[in-house]
Amino acid sequence: MSESYLLSDEQFISRLRQIGENHYHDKHPYHIAMHEGKLSPAQLRAWIANRFYYQKNIPIKDAIILSKLPSREDRREWIQRIIDHDGRANGEGGIEAWIRLGEAADIPRDEMLDERHVLPAVRFAVDAYVNFCRLEPWPIAVASSLTELFAPTLVSKRIGVFEQLYPWIRPEGLAYFQNRLHQAPRDADHGLSIVLRECRDRSDQEQAISALRFKCNVLWALLDALSLAYPDGDNLR
Repeated sequence: MSESYLLSDEQFISRLRQIGENHYHDKHPYHIAMHEGKLSPAQLRAWIANRFYYQKNIPIKDAIILSKLPSREDRREWIQRIIDHDGRANGEGGIEAWIRLGEAADIPRDEMLDERHVLPAVRFAVDAYVNFCRLEPWPIAVASSLTELFAPTLVSKRIGVFEQLYPWIRPEGLAYFQNRLHQAPRDADHGLSIVLRECRDRSDQEQAISALRFKCNVLWALLDALSLAYPDGDNLR
């Protein structure tokens, strides 16, 4: 296929979705094992504790993107992402919900907050994602967030997996995933509309596709790090 012509919206969306089909982290062996109920409690706690570092950085990258958006209409919509994660008051928001997931899995709150279980490779990958959004043009940074296109189906499955295969996790810990069932589709629709509107030449489209692939690689790298550090579920209670 020649790369000299503009992809139609349908072709562009198809290319973006193909990235998810080929590279989204639900294909990673660690994630497959989690959804098959094969992770030990220590391995699942390791995932929760390390993923928290990613979760707490989501509103930071969203604040960076927000600061670049030239349209107040887009800013009004984008700011909801920060509110979703930070909340409007103490005890609210996705970060707090993830801490409660850790507590429901018997990871003390202070161990989540002081990041003692966060692996260096996880920290490096997440920081790279935040810096990507800081340094890249804002439409390309928005494109990197489009993993939300693939998240709702996965999150829906994860709720059932945790309820059925990891019943030792107390059910109140699943609130984060339940909230994302309606937040992620809204965010994906807005992000996709921006990317379709702003990427109006083939070079921009290819950069957006590469940005989404980069984001998938970040999430994959988190699981690579966990696979190496916890091959048998050791070292985290």
